Amino acid sequence: MGQMRITQKKGLVGLKQNQRDTLRSLGLKRINDVVVKEDRPEFRGMVHTVRHLVTVEEVD
Repeated sequence: MGQMRITQKKGLVGLKQNQRDTLRSLGLKRINDVVVKEDRPEFRGMVHTVRHLVTVEEVD
C-alpha cells in the first residue's frame, strides 16, 4: 500500500468535538501541520470525517 500526506488547512475554532478528536488522532495540531500516514481504510475514514479541513496527496 502507498502513503498519503495529510495537511491541515483550517483551524479548530467552531468545530464539533468529534472533528477536533479526529484531527488530534491523525496527529494534526495547527494549520499547515503535515503528517504522512499509510493509505489504509482506518485513516481514509478519519480523513473523510474532516475532509473540509484537510488536503490529501498521494506519496510514493
